[in-house]
Amino acid sequence: MGGQHLRLLPEGLQTSCRHGGMWARDGVDGGQGEAVRVPQAQGTLVKLPVAEDSALLPSLLALSDVFPTGHHCAVTAGVSPRTTVTVIGDGAVGLSAVLAAKRLGAERIILMGRHKDRTDLGREFGATDVVAERDAEGIERVRELTGGDGTHTVLECVGLKPAIETAFAVVRNGGTVSRVGAPQYPDVPADFGVFFRNITLTGGVAPARAYIDELLPDVLEGRVQPGQVFDQTVALDQVPGGYRAMADRSALKVLIQP
Repeated sequence: MGGQHLRLLPEGLQTSCRHGGMWARDGVDGGQGEAVRVPQAQGTLVKLPVAEDSALLPSLLALSDVFPTGHHCAVTAGVSPRTTVTVIGDGAVGLSAVLAAKRLGAERIILMGRHKDRTDLGREFGATDVVAERDAEGIERVRELTGGDGTHTVLECVGLKPAIETAFAVVRNGGTVSRVGAPQYPDVPADFGVFFRNITLTGGVAPARAYIDELLPDVLEGRVQPGQVFDQTVALDQVPGGYRAMADRSALKVLIQP
């Protein structure tokens, strides 16, 4: 399954399209308003077979961002029933990566995170182990759990330099690190030691639209519930407070109800 996705990716990277762009930039509307003008709407919007008050809306909304991002991380890493996985980060994307890895068949998923309410949801999504320790202690713990080898794949969903350093430290020789956390560092710390271990680094901005058609049936039929990452709902005029709640970690992911 992972190999099939990897072959399709070069033709499914809407995020890298020469005709693409970003919301709230270069004359394009922002996505959080009473009305939005959608460029390239014929290839962007998805018509959903549900009513406005459907209980599935949180999970359907997750298909526009965090769940495909976690899925992209798992797919580019090559997650399959034959691979072990470490997920770094217990935010909405990290938890989505756990759910995606489980959906792709991974039986051993180690979640590195220290917020118990979030890692509890991670266990519900499919994490088999939780490592709350960080840095050297966290690396040692993952190594202990994997007989000293590390995991075949590492899904880095944070974007900070200590996270990518941890990723290289807990991946096994010949393994793959995929990063979807927006990097807050200018240089990847991939020195000769990483090179000598034959580690592959992949990932990038997720082309969410490329994955929606595949993931949508599982959401509609209730096989996955990525909308559980939304733990707070705000009105349109409360959006700044929603961002503050996520910034101070009092909310995992905020849903806006117009």
